[in-house]
Amino acid sequence: MKRCKWSVFLYWFLVHGPKLSEGYYSNVTIDRAPRQLREFKNEHPKPIGIITTEAGVPVDLRDSIILNKDIFNSEFFTDTLTHFVGEPIPERVVQGHGYGAFGYFEVTNDVSKFTSADVFNGIGKKTPLFVRFSTARQSINGNELVREHKAASIKFYTKEGNLDLLTINIPAYDYRDPLDFPNFIRAQKKHPKTKIRDLNMEWDFTTLRPSRFHAFMWRMSDYGLPLGFRKMDFFPLHAYEINNKHGERFIAKLNFRTELGLANLTTNQALAIASQEPNYFSRDLYNAITNKNYPSWRFEMDIMTLDDVKSLDYNPFDVTRLWKAGTFKTVTVGRLVLNEIPDSHFRSTEMSAFNPANLVPGIPGPADHVFKGRRLAYRDAHNHRLGRNHNKIDVNLPRGRVLTYTRDSDPPVRENMRDAPSFFPNSFNGPVPYIEPSRPSQKLVVYDNNIADFGPAWYFYNYILKNEGERQRLADNMAFTLLDVDEEVRERGLTMVSWIDLDLVKRIRERFAVLRKAADKANHVDVKTRFSPLASCIESFVEGQLTNHYY
Repeated sequence: MKRCKWSVFLYWFLVHGPKLSEGYYSNVTIDRAPRQLREFKNEHPKPIGIITTEAGVPVDLRDSIILNKDIFNSEFFTDTLTHFVGEPIPERVVQGHGYGAFGYFEVTNDVSKFTSADVFNGIGKKTPLFVRFSTARQSINGNELVREHKAASIKFYTKEGNLDLLTINIPAYDYRDPLDFPNFIRAQKKHPKTKIRDLNMEWDFTTLRPSRFHAFMWRMSDYGLPLGFRKMDFFPLHAYEINNKHGERFIAKLNFRTELGLANLTTNQALAIASQEPNYFSRDLYNAITNKNYPSWRFEMDIMTLDDVKSLDYNPFDVTRLWKAGTFKTVTVGRLVLNEIPDSHFRSTEMSAFNPANLVPGIPGPADHVFKGRRLAYRDAHNHRLGRNHNKIDVNLPRGRVLTYTRDSDPPVRENMRDAPSFFPNSFNGPVPYIEPSRPSQKLVVYDNNIADFGPAWYFYNYILKNEGERQRLADNMAFTLLDVDEEVRERGLTMVSWIDLDLVKRIRERFAVLRKAADKANHVDVKTRFSPLASCIESFVEGQLTNHYY
């Protein structure tokens, strides 16, 4: 029967499908990624030119093969080999695996009452931007379908300079002490001896920094695995100070809501997709934009006045919690649209550098200590990875004129300020500062406490999770992560979960008992036999996918 179906399909395709002689790629799917090379050839019927050495010297055909020749007399060979071994640049410590796209931001509502930032004022105004999507702890060639933070780093090329907003796909962060950042990341990386991820590390860190439980539960829930970058919301997390042209100040949380509809994956669904395409998120984004199904997000601001802040019974600057309903109002600002894939992934996505300290007039920025730590860490990371002139790389370069006294160092240096004075202050008409009249004269000071508050985690479990299915999947996912965790750490963690909600800890213990029994039994079976049922499921999945795809 299956052979018959394929015969019918083949006959239809040969008669009615596109012909290779017409210059089309023989692929009837909507997957555009495999067609890119054929499309390039269609655009360039002849070779685009003569290959050259890096110095621009044309390469003779006889020098394109080095066998039985003096390799030291071939500059083409020297260029090729020495450049190849030097191509990798230092990888990002976090968010190593990423994918980028260009687009624009369009203002749809008047928010001049709250901020004087030019990028967010003037209905109909469009500002070009670049977004780098990534997944938190994966290396540059990692699996996108792992349950961990997904990020979207946004660079707005505004008239007032670059504005960078660094976001993740859940609205609560994992720590509020900037000193915890390196250890939070290390706890999720591989063990230094085994080079295998050890969940003892993550659970031990979590139980010793229990304010992390709120974000941890978000990640272990359905919200922790979106159905691709296009169908996830993302949040800059901090409470931003903003001001209008009169110097009036407000506190704002910024939210990007997908206009395609929020959609998530269960663990089993993610495993099934990852078995076929671990780069599904990137492929999905590429295909959508290339097929002109441009993804978009609604940009909102949750707003508080300074007087509102004084009457709150919680700390609105705490990045590990959400703002309580009824204590703020939400205003829509505009739309973010992605409509262009970079021609070179390395040139744009990997060379991009985002710094949360890149702010513009009208947005003085967050006052919390986590943000202050990030101001230091991100700049230092970019200096290490890309050099002191990383802001002069094309994808990071502001669109307006840049006048600065920071010059020289590693390329690119561009015009390097030519013959302008190289010191400040000077009396020879070098660049001078200005005075922003609407800039607030007072500075916000935020004090944090170190007390573990399980209230946000309790609220998430009982009110944000919508049904029993979502609560059970959260418990199942948390139980699975405990399988190889040391008993002392496991019991400490479960005790803390009981402080969040007794129903949740009951579900986790019940599921853990089932998983533990199955794991103990499986440990006595060789790995090939143990995973044969999964292999059979994947085989059925692939066959079903192909059948449904063509019919």
